[in-house]
Amino acid sequence: MSGSVLVTGASGYIGHLLVERLAEEPALLGRIVATDVRPVAEEQTIEGVDYRVCDVRDPSIADVMRDCGADTVVHLAAIVSPGKGSTADMEYSVDVLGTRNVLEACVAAGVRKLIYTSSGAAYGYWADNPEWLRESDELRGNDSFPYSRHKRLVEEDLARYRQSHPGLAQLVFRPGTILGESVSNQITAMFEKPWVLGMAGSVTPFVFIWDRDVVECLALGVRDDKQGIYNLAGDGVVSLREIAERLKKPYVRVPAGLVKALLAVLKPVGLSRYGPEQVDFLRYRPVLANEKLKAEFGYTPRMTSSEVFDLYCSGLARHGG
Repeated sequence: MSGSVLVTGASGYIGHLLVERLAEEPALLGRIVATDVRPVAEEQTIEGVDYRVCDVRDPSIADVMRDCGADTVVHLAAIVSPGKGSTADMEYSVDVLGTRNVLEACVAAGVRKLIYTSSGAAYGYWADNPEWLRESDELRGNDSFPYSRHKRLVEEDLARYRQSHPGLAQLVFRPGTILGESVSNQITAMFEKPWVLGMAGSVTPFVFIWDRDVVECLALGVRDDKQGIYNLAGDGVVSLREIAERLKKPYVRVPAGLVKALLAVLKPVGLSRYGPEQVDFLRYRPVLANEKLKAEFGYTPRMTSSEVFDLYCSGLARHGG
């Protein structure tokens, strides 16, 4: 490819890693444009990369795409781990309305291809989920989980655009839980407590994907003429009990009904960020099959779910976690 690539959310964890990876092979791209709502500190910039301050909710992002001659847009901007001051309306405006604005800008600016990172959360947390979720399974992101709901709504928008604007090629990834040596997010916060909380009667299986595997798939998507929808997950699963054993922490199993009752009391008075719906987040983890990623996209994750978690644990040990 000789066209330019524009990355949204380029200051985020995966965004920064992707820009680094793309910059390793400058001859393959005409230009790398890294955009984010915040300016990047000078010491964190990468030589040869064009940095722009741009909000994905601002229609002027179409002008940025035109100005840099964007051939491919990698849309990573999203609110994965809301801060204390975050609101549901703000998260919706970034995740859903911001993506709609990016879609409109891509069409207006004549972008050839959009690469979007969705999530396994788009399938939803449901008791009747298949044992292994495949790309053809229904997206039922729960209304009670804003992130899950937002990913479902965005994918519905993407599906409409595939019909109404076929000239804009799409490559969509649905990652499982992303881990690496220094990842910090809502999931890893669960692992950093003195104990590991589990729900009685639930195995709670996690599928993990190495952050470098995610970045490599995104980079392949930029470089090659690949389209479609693909789960991103390492082989196998790791149960919550196994996670507790590897972390050398007590595994505390609590009846789901008791946890729901406690959270129903604690959240309204500000003693918990989470409500009763959080129980389903643990009980009904979406388990992603990766056969299509291997067979059709042509990429086999370099680490299994188990190996990725061990890498994460080694990072914790090195940093005194």
